[in-house]
Amino acid sequence: MNIKDKVISILAEQALLEPSDIALDQTLDDIGLDSMGLVESIFAIEEAFDISVPFNANEPNSGDFDISSIGAIIDAVGKLVAAQDK
Repeated sequence: MNIKDKVISILAEQALLEPSDIALDQTLDDIGLDSMGLVESIFAIEEAFDISVPFNANEPNSGDFDISSIGAIIDAVGKLVAAQDK
């Protein structure tokens, strides 16, 4: 499973949706993911990819991890995975 599919699968599981119901341009609000679901998703992403996500639950929109859309989250995870492989 590639990064995109795995991230979508994790987010879908937390939002209680099918992965096919998630589009890259959707936001976390669009898929019904609340702040607790986001934190759980971050933990699952960290575990799935063996990475550390620079995310502060108290200030979710600040920092280097872009959560503005599903596509942005996938891109951010991809960058963290690529940086780890170096």
